[in-house]
Amino acid sequence: MSDLPRKAVTRTAKLAALPLGIAGRATWGFGKRIVGESAELVGRELQQRTADQLFKVLGELKGGAMKFGQALSVFESALPEEVAGPYRAALTKLQEAAPPMPTRTVHAVLEERLGEGWHELFLEFEDKPAAAASIGQVHRGVWHDGREVAVKVQYPGAGEALLSDLNQLSRFSRLLGPLIPGMDIKPLITELKDRVSEELDYGLEAQAQQAHAEEFTDDPDVVVPQVVHQSDQVLITEWIDGIPLSEIIADGTQEQRDRAGQLLARFLFSGPARTGLLHADPHPGNFRLLPGGPDGEDDWRLGVLDFGTVDRLPGGLPATIGESLRMTLDGEAEAVYELLCAEGFVKETIELDPDAVLDYLLPIIEPAEVEEFTFTRGWMRSQAARIADPRSPAYQLGKQLNLPPAYLLIHRVTLSTIGVLCQLGATVRLREELEEWLPGFLPEDPADGEASVAEA
Repeated sequence: MSDLPRKAVTRTAKLAALPLGIAGRATWGFGKRIVGESAELVGRELQQRTADQLFKVLGELKGGAMKFGQALSVFESALPEEVAGPYRAALTKLQEAAPPMPTRTVHAVLEERLGEGWHELFLEFEDKPAAAASIGQVHRGVWHDGREVAVKVQYPGAGEALLSDLNQLSRFSRLLGPLIPGMDIKPLITELKDRVSEELDYGLEAQAQQAHAEEFTDDPDVVVPQVVHQSDQVLITEWIDGIPLSEIIADGTQEQRDRAGQLLARFLFSGPARTGLLHADPHPGNFRLLPGGPDGEDDWRLGVLDFGTVDRLPGGLPATIGESLRMTLDGEAEAVYELLCAEGFVKETIELDPDAVLDYLLPIIEPAEVEEFTFTRGWMRSQAARIADPRSPAYQLGKQLNLPPAYLLIHRVTLSTIGVLCQLGATVRLREELEEWLPGFLPEDPADGEASVAEA
Protein backbone atom coordinates (compact mmCIF):
# COMPACT_ATOMS: atom_id res chain seq x y z
CA MET A 1 0.00 0.00 0.00
CA SER A 2 1.38 3.44 -0.96
CA ASP A 3 1.70 6.32 1.50
CA LEU A 4 -1.31 8.18 0.13
CA PRO A 5 -3.93 5.37 0.35
CA ARG A 6 -2.60 4.38 3.79
CA LYS A 7 -2.91 7.97 4.99
CA ALA A 8 -6.41 8.22 3.48
CA VAL A 9 -7.50 5.09 5.36
CA THR A 10 -6.01 6.43 8.62
CA ARG A 11 -7.70 9.80 8.09
CA THR A 12 -11.08 8.22 7.41
CA ALA A 13 -10.75 6.01 10.48
CA LYS A 14 -10.00 9.03 12.69
CA LEU A 15 -12.94 10.96 11.30
CA ALA A 16 -15.26 7.96 11.57
CA ALA A 17 -14.32 7.64 15.24
CA LEU A 18 -15.68 11.10 16.00
CA PRO A 19 -19.42 10.24 15.97
CA LEU A 20 -18.71 7.05 17.93
CA GLY A 21 -16.90 9.11 20.54
CA ILE A 22 -19.78 11.58 20.64
CA ALA A 23 -22.27 8.73 21.10
CA GLY A 24 -20.13 7.24 23.87
CA ARG A 25 -20.00 10.56 25.68
CA ALA A 26 -23.78 10.94 25.35
CA THR A 27 -24.16 7.58 27.16
CA TRP A 28 -21.67 8.77 29.78
CA GLY A 29 -23.68 11.98 30.17
CA PHE A 30 -26.92 10.04 30.61
CA GLY A 31 -25.24 8.05 33.38
CA LYS A 32 -24.18 11.26 35.13
CA ARG A 33 -27.76 12.55 34.93
CA ILE A 34 -29.07 9.35 36.52
CA VAL A 35 -26.88 9.87 39.59
CA GLY A 36 -28.29 13.34 40.05
CA GLU A 37 -25.93 15.83 38.36
CA SER A 38 -27.63 18.82 36.74
CA ALA A 39 -28.42 18.80 33.01
CA GLU A 40 -26.62 22.13 32.54
CA LEU A 41 -23.37 20.95 34.11
CA VAL A 42 -23.46 17.62 32.27
CA GLY A 43 -24.22 19.40 28.98
CA ARG A 44 -21.23 21.71 29.39
CA GLU A 45 -18.89 18.86 30.21
CA LEU A 46 -20.19 16.87 27.23
CA GLN A 47 -19.61 19.86 24.93
CA GLN A 48 -16.08 20.32 26.27
CA ARG A 49 -15.19 16.67 25.72
CA THR A 50 -16.67 16.68 22.21
CA ALA A 51 -14.80 19.87 21.28
CA ASP A 52 -11.61 18.40 22.73
CA GLN A 53 -11.78 15.31 20.53
CA LEU A 54 -12.89 17.22 17.43
CA PHE A 55 -10.08 19.78 17.59
CA LYS A 56 -7.52 17.09 18.41
CA VAL A 57 -8.46 15.03 15.35
CA LEU A 58 -8.72 18.04 13.03
CA GLY A 59 -5.33 19.25 14.23
CA GLU A 60 -3.73 16.00 13.05
CA LEU A 61 -5.25 16.04 9.58
CA LYS A 62 -4.81 17.82 6.26
CA GLY A 63 -7.38 18.00 3.47
CA GLY A 64 -11.02 18.68 4.15
CA ALA A 65 -10.75 18.16 7.89
CA MET A 66 -8.20 20.95 8.20
CA LYS A 67 -10.23 23.14 5.83
CA PHE A 68 -13.31 22.59 7.96
CA GLY A 69 -11.31 23.27 11.11
CA GLN A 70 -10.03 26.57 9.71
CA ALA A 71 -13.55 27.62 8.69
CA LEU A 72 -14.87 26.61 12.11
CA SER A 73 -12.07 28.33 13.98
CA VAL A 74 -13.10 31.84 12.94
CA PHE A 75 -16.38 31.27 14.82
CA GLU A 76 -14.53 30.38 18.02
CA SER A 77 -15.62 33.69 19.53
CA ALA A 78 -19.25 32.49 19.41
CA LEU A 79 -18.50 29.52 21.68
CA PRO A 80 -19.39 29.72 25.38
CA GLU A 81 -16.25 30.75 27.28
CA GLU A 82 -16.11 27.51 29.28
CA VAL A 83 -15.81 25.61 25.98
CA ALA A 84 -13.77 28.15 24.00
CA GLY A 85 -11.16 28.86 26.67
CA PRO A 86 -9.41 25.45 26.84
CA TYR A 87 -9.38 25.01 23.05
CA ARG A 88 -8.45 28.49 21.82
CA ALA A 89 -4.82 27.44 21.49
CA ALA A 90 -5.81 24.30 19.57
CA LEU A 91 -7.93 26.35 17.16
CA THR A 92 -5.10 28.81 16.56
CA LYS A 93 -2.73 25.94 15.77
CA LEU A 94 -5.17 24.78 13.09
CA GLN A 95 -4.72 28.11 11.35
CA GLU A 96 -0.93 27.96 11.22
CA ALA A 97 0.28 24.33 11.35
CA ALA A 98 -0.18 20.88 9.85
CA PRO A 99 1.99 17.75 9.43
CA PRO A 100 4.63 18.40 6.71
CA MET A 101 4.82 16.62 3.36
CA PRO A 102 7.99 14.46 3.00
CA THR A 103 10.88 16.27 1.28
CA ARG A 104 11.14 13.61 -1.42
CA THR A 105 7.48 14.21 -2.34
CA VAL A 106 8.02 17.97 -2.54
CA HIS A 107 11.04 17.48 -4.83
CA ALA A 108 9.08 15.04 -7.00
CA VAL A 109 6.26 17.55 -7.52
CA LEU A 110 8.73 20.36 -8.32
CA GLU A 111 10.61 18.17 -10.80
CA GLU A 112 7.38 17.12 -12.51
CA ARG A 113 5.95 20.66 -12.74
CA LEU A 114 9.09 22.83 -13.14
CA GLY A 115 11.38 20.37 -14.91
CA GLU A 116 14.44 18.30 -13.96
CA GLY A 117 16.56 21.41 -13.51
CA TRP A 118 14.11 23.03 -11.07
CA HIS A 119 16.95 23.70 -8.60
CA GLU A 120 18.52 26.10 -11.11
CA LEU A 121 15.46 28.35 -10.91
CA PHE A 122 16.31 29.12 -7.29
CA LEU A 123 19.35 30.68 -5.66
CA GLU A 124 18.07 29.13 -2.41
CA PHE A 125 15.29 26.68 -1.50
CA GLU A 126 14.40 25.60 2.04
CA ASP A 127 13.23 21.99 2.27
CA LYS A 128 11.62 22.59 5.65
CA PRO A 129 8.13 24.05 5.03
CA ALA A 130 7.44 27.53 6.37
CA ALA A 131 3.66 27.05 6.55
CA ALA A 132 0.91 24.59 5.70
CA ALA A 133 -2.51 24.95 4.14
CA SER A 134 -5.38 22.54 3.62
CA ILE A 135 -4.24 21.41 0.16
CA GLY A 136 -0.53 22.23 0.15
CA GLN A 137 2.43 23.66 1.99
CA VAL A 138 4.67 26.68 1.55
CA HIS A 139 8.46 26.70 1.28
CA ARG A 140 10.67 29.73 1.46
CA GLY A 141 13.20 30.35 -1.28
CA VAL A 142 15.13 32.91 -3.33
CA TRP A 143 14.18 33.11 -7.04
CA HIS A 144 16.93 33.29 -9.66
CA ASP A 145 16.44 37.07 -9.94
CA GLY A 146 17.14 37.56 -6.23
CA ARG A 147 13.56 38.00 -5.03
CA GLU A 148 12.54 36.19 -1.84
CA VAL A 149 9.64 33.91 -2.71
CA ALA A 150 6.98 31.68 -1.21
CA VAL A 151 6.70 28.35 -3.07
CA LYS A 152 3.30 26.71 -2.56
CA VAL A 153 3.36 23.02 -3.44
CA GLN A 154 0.08 21.09 -3.67
CA TYR A 155 -0.18 17.73 -1.89
CA PRO A 156 -0.43 14.87 -4.42
CA GLY A 157 -4.00 13.55 -4.28
CA ALA A 158 -5.16 16.66 -2.41
CA GLY A 159 -8.47 16.82 -4.26
CA GLU A 160 -9.48 13.25 -3.43
CA ALA A 161 -8.43 13.67 0.22
CA LEU A 162 -10.31 16.96 0.49
CA LEU A 163 -13.56 15.52 -0.85
CA SER A 164 -13.23 12.31 1.16
CA ASP A 165 -12.80 14.22 4.41
CA LEU A 166 -15.65 16.63 3.69
CA ASN A 167 -18.00 13.79 2.70
CA GLN A 168 -17.15 12.02 5.94
CA LEU A 169 -17.67 15.19 7.99
CA SER A 170 -21.02 15.91 6.32
CA ARG A 171 -22.35 12.50 7.41
CA PHE A 172 -22.36 13.57 11.04
CA SER A 173 -22.63 17.36 10.70
CA ARG A 174 -25.79 17.29 12.84
CA LEU A 175 -23.77 15.97 15.77
CA LEU A 176 -21.20 18.78 15.42
CA GLY A 177 -23.83 21.53 15.25
CA PRO A 178 -24.07 22.21 19.01
CA LEU A 179 -20.38 23.21 19.08
CA ILE A 180 -21.19 26.52 17.38
CA PRO A 181 -24.49 28.02 18.66
CA GLY A 182 -26.65 29.45 15.89
CA MET A 183 -24.61 27.97 13.05
CA ASP A 184 -25.77 25.26 10.68
CA ILE A 185 -22.72 23.11 9.96
CA LYS A 186 -24.05 21.20 6.94
CA PRO A 187 -24.31 24.16 4.50
CA LEU A 188 -20.77 25.19 5.48
CA ILE A 189 -19.43 21.74 4.56
CA THR A 190 -21.49 21.70 1.35
CA GLU A 191 -20.07 25.06 0.32
CA LEU A 192 -16.50 23.91 1.07
CA LYS A 193 -17.11 20.89 -1.18
CA ASP A 194 -18.44 23.14 -3.95
CA ARG A 195 -15.20 25.17 -3.85
CA VAL A 196 -12.79 22.21 -4.03
CA SER A 197 -12.13 22.24 -7.79
CA GLU A 198 -11.59 26.00 -7.77
CA GLU A 199 -9.13 25.88 -4.88
CA LEU A 200 -7.14 23.08 -6.51
CA ASP A 201 -6.66 25.21 -9.64
CA TYR A 202 -3.51 27.25 -9.00
CA GLY A 203 -4.05 29.00 -12.35
CA LEU A 204 -7.26 30.58 -11.07
CA GLU A 205 -5.58 31.43 -7.77
CA ALA A 206 -2.67 33.10 -9.59
CA GLN A 207 -5.09 35.24 -11.63
CA ALA A 208 -7.02 36.34 -8.53
CA GLN A 209 -3.85 37.11 -6.57
CA GLN A 210 -2.23 39.04 -9.42
CA ALA A 211 -5.40 41.11 -9.92
CA HIS A 212 -5.23 42.10 -6.25
CA ALA A 213 -1.46 42.64 -6.33
CA GLU A 214 -1.74 45.05 -9.27
CA GLU A 215 -4.68 46.95 -7.78
CA PHE A 216 -3.04 47.31 -4.36
CA THR A 217 0.46 48.16 -5.63
CA ASP A 218 1.79 51.06 -3.50
CA ASP A 219 -1.38 51.00 -1.39
CA PRO A 220 -0.71 52.62 2.02
CA ASP A 221 -2.77 50.02 3.90
CA VAL A 222 -2.78 46.66 2.10
CA VAL A 223 0.04 44.51 0.69
CA VAL A 224 -0.60 41.62 -1.72
CA PRO A 225 2.45 39.64 -2.95
CA GLN A 226 3.04 39.59 -6.72
CA VAL A 227 2.83 36.26 -8.57
CA VAL A 228 6.29 35.16 -9.76
CA HIS A 229 5.53 31.82 -11.48
CA GLN A 230 2.63 29.38 -11.71
CA SER A 231 2.14 25.86 -13.01
CA ASP A 232 -0.06 22.90 -12.09
CA GLN A 233 0.44 22.09 -8.37
CA VAL A 234 3.05 24.85 -7.89
CA LEU A 235 2.45 28.57 -7.22
CA ILE A 236 5.39 30.90 -6.57
CA THR A 237 4.76 34.39 -5.20
CA GLU A 238 6.81 37.11 -3.56
CA TRP A 239 7.54 36.48 0.11
CA ILE A 240 6.24 38.89 2.73
CA ASP A 241 7.28 38.92 6.38
CA GLY A 242 5.00 40.07 9.15
CA ILE A 243 3.18 39.03 12.29
CA PRO A 244 0.42 36.44 11.68
CA LEU A 245 -2.97 37.65 12.89
CA SER A 246 -3.17 34.54 15.06
CA GLU A 247 -0.23 35.92 17.06
CA ILE A 248 -1.91 39.33 17.33
CA ILE A 249 -5.03 37.57 18.63
CA ALA A 250 -2.94 35.69 21.19
CA ASP A 251 -0.84 38.54 22.58
CA GLY A 252 -0.84 41.64 20.36
CA THR A 253 -1.04 45.17 21.74
CA GLN A 254 -4.36 46.99 21.63
CA GLU A 255 -2.89 49.33 19.01
CA GLN A 256 -2.03 46.33 16.81
CA ARG A 257 -5.47 44.80 17.35
CA ASP A 258 -7.29 47.98 16.42
CA ARG A 259 -5.12 48.60 13.35
CA ALA A 260 -5.49 44.99 12.18
CA GLY A 261 -9.26 45.14 12.67
CA GLN A 262 -9.63 48.43 10.79
CA LEU A 263 -7.57 47.19 7.85
CA LEU A 264 -9.36 43.83 7.78
CA ALA A 265 -12.72 45.61 7.54
CA ARG A 266 -11.29 47.96 4.89
CA PHE A 267 -10.02 45.06 2.79
CA LEU A 268 -13.32 43.15 3.13
CA PHE A 269 -15.31 46.01 1.60
CA SER A 270 -12.73 47.70 -0.64
CA GLY A 271 -11.49 44.50 -2.32
CA PRO A 272 -14.68 43.75 -4.29
CA ALA A 273 -15.12 47.43 -5.19
CA ARG A 274 -11.57 47.69 -6.53
CA THR A 275 -11.01 44.24 -8.09
CA GLY A 276 -14.45 42.68 -8.63
CA LEU A 277 -13.28 39.81 -6.41
CA LEU A 278 -14.04 38.91 -2.79
CA HIS A 279 -11.26 37.15 -0.84
CA ALA A 280 -13.33 34.30 0.57
CA ASP A 281 -11.01 32.61 3.09
CA PRO A 282 -10.68 35.13 5.93
CA HIS A 283 -9.12 33.02 8.68
CA PRO A 284 -6.25 34.61 10.65
CA GLY A 285 -3.55 32.44 9.05
CA ASN A 286 -4.09 34.31 5.77
CA PHE A 287 -3.22 37.76 7.13
CA ARG A 288 -0.07 39.46 8.43
CA LEU A 289 0.66 42.79 10.08
CA LEU A 290 3.64 44.45 8.39
CA PRO A 291 5.48 47.42 9.90
CA GLY A 292 5.88 50.54 7.79
CA GLY A 293 2.47 51.97 7.01
CA PRO A 294 1.65 55.51 5.85
CA ASP A 295 2.92 57.01 9.12
CA GLY A 296 6.32 55.26 9.15
CA GLU A 297 7.81 52.19 10.81
CA ASP A 298 5.57 52.50 13.86
CA ASP A 299 2.49 52.12 11.68
CA TRP A 300 1.19 48.85 10.20
CA ARG A 301 -0.09 47.52 6.90
CA LEU A 302 -2.14 44.39 6.28
CA GLY A 303 -0.52 41.62 4.25
CA VAL A 304 -3.04 39.33 2.52
CA LEU A 305 -2.28 35.76 1.42
CA ASP A 306 -4.05 32.80 -0.22
CA PHE A 307 -6.46 33.68 -2.99
CA GLY A 308 -7.49 30.07 -3.67
CA THR A 309 -11.12 30.83 -2.84
CA VAL A 310 -12.68 34.00 -4.21
CA ASP A 311 -16.18 35.13 -5.09
CA ARG A 312 -16.38 36.80 -8.49
CA LEU A 313 -18.40 40.02 -8.17
CA PRO A 314 -17.80 42.08 -11.35
CA GLY A 315 -19.85 45.00 -10.04
CA GLY A 316 -18.54 44.75 -6.49
CA LEU A 317 -20.75 43.75 -3.57
CA PRO A 318 -24.47 43.88 -4.50
CA ALA A 319 -25.99 47.32 -3.88
CA THR A 320 -28.98 45.63 -2.23
CA ILE A 321 -26.74 44.81 0.79
CA GLY A 322 -25.92 48.48 1.32
CA GLU A 323 -29.51 49.58 0.62
CA SER A 324 -31.07 47.11 3.06
CA LEU A 325 -28.46 47.95 5.71
CA ARG A 326 -29.13 51.70 5.37
CA MET A 327 -32.92 51.24 5.46
CA THR A 328 -32.66 48.97 8.51
CA LEU A 329 -30.61 51.60 10.34
CA ASP A 330 -33.26 54.18 9.37
CA GLY A 331 -36.04 51.93 10.75
CA GLU A 332 -37.79 51.52 7.38
CA ALA A 333 -39.39 48.16 8.19
CA GLU A 334 -41.73 47.93 5.18
CA ALA A 335 -39.03 48.93 2.66
CA VAL A 336 -36.53 46.48 4.15
CA TYR A 337 -39.08 43.68 4.05
CA GLU A 338 -39.99 44.39 0.41
CA LEU A 339 -36.33 44.33 -0.59
CA LEU A 340 -35.68 41.05 1.27
CA CYS A 341 -38.70 39.50 -0.46
CA ALA A 342 -37.56 40.73 -3.87
CA GLU A 343 -34.06 39.28 -3.35
CA GLY A 344 -35.35 35.88 -2.15
CA PHE A 345 -34.43 36.18 1.55
CA VAL A 346 -38.14 35.64 2.25
CA LYS A 347 -39.70 32.92 0.12
CA GLU A 348 -42.99 33.61 -1.67
CA THR A 349 -44.77 30.98 0.45
CA ILE A 350 -43.75 32.75 3.70
CA GLU A 351 -45.34 35.87 5.19
CA LEU A 352 -43.56 37.68 8.03
CA ASP A 353 -44.20 40.76 10.12
CA PRO A 354 -41.89 43.55 8.78
CA ASP A 355 -41.43 45.00 12.28
CA ALA A 356 -40.41 41.58 13.60
CA VAL A 357 -37.86 41.27 10.78
CA LEU A 358 -36.47 44.70 11.69
CA ASP A 359 -36.20 43.66 15.36
CA TYR A 360 -34.31 40.53 14.23
CA LEU A 361 -31.81 42.52 12.14
CA LEU A 362 -31.09 45.57 14.33
CA PRO A 363 -28.91 43.86 16.99
CA ILE A 364 -26.78 42.20 14.28
CA ILE A 365 -25.97 45.52 12.59
CA GLU A 366 -25.18 47.37 15.82
CA PRO A 367 -21.52 47.93 14.69
CA ALA A 368 -22.77 50.01 11.75
CA GLU A 369 -24.93 52.28 13.91
CA VAL A 370 -22.09 54.04 15.71
CA GLU A 371 -18.95 55.93 14.73
CA GLU A 372 -16.75 53.18 16.19
CA PHE A 373 -17.53 49.80 17.70
CA THR A 374 -15.52 47.44 19.89
CA PHE A 375 -15.94 43.85 18.71
CA THR A 376 -15.78 41.37 21.59
CA ARG A 377 -16.28 37.66 22.13
CA GLY A 378 -19.07 38.54 24.58
CA TRP A 379 -20.96 40.47 21.89
CA MET A 380 -20.52 37.62 19.41
CA ARG A 381 -21.71 35.06 21.96
CA SER A 382 -24.78 37.15 22.79
CA GLN A 383 -25.72 37.31 19.09
CA ALA A 384 -25.20 33.57 18.64
CA ALA A 385 -27.20 32.77 21.77
CA ARG A 386 -30.08 35.05 20.68
CA ILE A 387 -30.36 33.33 17.32
CA ALA A 388 -29.76 29.80 18.67
CA ASP A 389 -32.17 29.79 21.62
CA PRO A 390 -35.37 27.90 20.55
CA ARG A 391 -37.34 30.01 23.06
CA SER A 392 -36.24 33.23 21.37
CA PRO A 393 -38.42 35.08 18.81
CA ALA A 394 -35.21 35.62 16.82
CA TYR A 395 -34.71 31.85 16.57
CA GLN A 396 -38.28 31.31 15.32
CA LEU A 397 -38.02 34.10 12.76
CA GLY A 398 -34.52 33.13 11.62
CA LYS A 399 -35.75 29.62 10.74
CA GLN A 400 -38.18 31.16 8.24
CA LEU A 401 -35.63 33.31 6.44
CA ASN A 402 -33.81 32.03 3.36
CA LEU A 403 -30.24 32.63 2.15
CA PRO A 404 -30.18 32.88 -1.68
CA PRO A 405 -27.22 31.07 -3.31
CA ALA A 406 -25.78 34.34 -4.71
CA TYR A 407 -25.34 35.64 -1.16
CA LEU A 408 -24.08 32.44 0.49
CA LEU A 409 -20.35 33.09 0.18
CA ILE A 410 -20.70 36.82 0.90
CA HIS A 411 -22.61 35.97 4.07
CA ARG A 412 -20.02 33.47 5.28
CA VAL A 413 -17.09 35.77 4.53
CA THR A 414 -18.75 38.68 6.35
CA LEU A 415 -19.63 36.50 9.34
CA SER A 416 -16.13 35.01 9.41
CA THR A 417 -14.52 38.46 9.29
CA ILE A 418 -16.70 39.62 12.17
CA GLY A 419 -15.59 36.49 14.05
CA VAL A 420 -11.93 37.47 13.55
CA LEU A 421 -12.65 41.06 14.65
CA CYS A 422 -14.18 39.66 17.85
CA GLN A 423 -11.14 37.43 18.41
CA LEU A 424 -8.97 40.53 18.01
CA GLY A 425 -11.14 42.55 20.40
CA ALA A 426 -10.63 45.41 17.96
CA THR A 427 -12.23 48.85 18.07
CA VAL A 428 -13.15 49.59 14.45
CA ARG A 429 -14.70 52.51 12.59
CA LEU A 430 -16.85 50.18 10.51
CA ARG A 431 -19.35 52.78 9.39
CA GLU A 432 -16.50 54.74 7.79
CA GLU A 433 -15.62 51.73 5.60
CA LEU A 434 -19.26 51.10 4.69
CA GLU A 435 -19.73 54.71 3.60
CA GLU A 436 -16.56 54.59 1.53
CA TRP A 437 -16.87 51.20 -0.15
CA LEU A 438 -20.33 49.55 0.16
CA PRO A 439 -22.59 50.31 -2.84
CA GLY A 440 -26.07 51.48 -1.84
CA PHE A 441 -25.16 52.31 1.77
CA LEU A 442 -25.25 56.06 1.18
CA PRO A 443 -28.39 57.38 -0.52
CA GLU A 444 -27.83 58.60 -4.04
CA ASP A 445 -27.13 62.31 -4.30
CA PRO A 446 -29.88 63.84 -6.49
CA ALA A 447 -27.22 66.13 -7.98
CA ASP A 448 -25.44 63.05 -9.33
CA GLY A 449 -28.58 62.01 -11.17
CA GLU A 450 -29.06 65.50 -12.61
CA ALA A 451 -25.41 65.54 -13.74
CA SER A 452 -25.89 62.19 -15.48
CA VAL A 453 -28.99 63.42 -17.31
CA ALA A 454 -27.20 66.62 -18.38
CA GLU A 455 -24.24 64.58 -19.67
CA ALA A 456 -26.56 62.32 -21.65
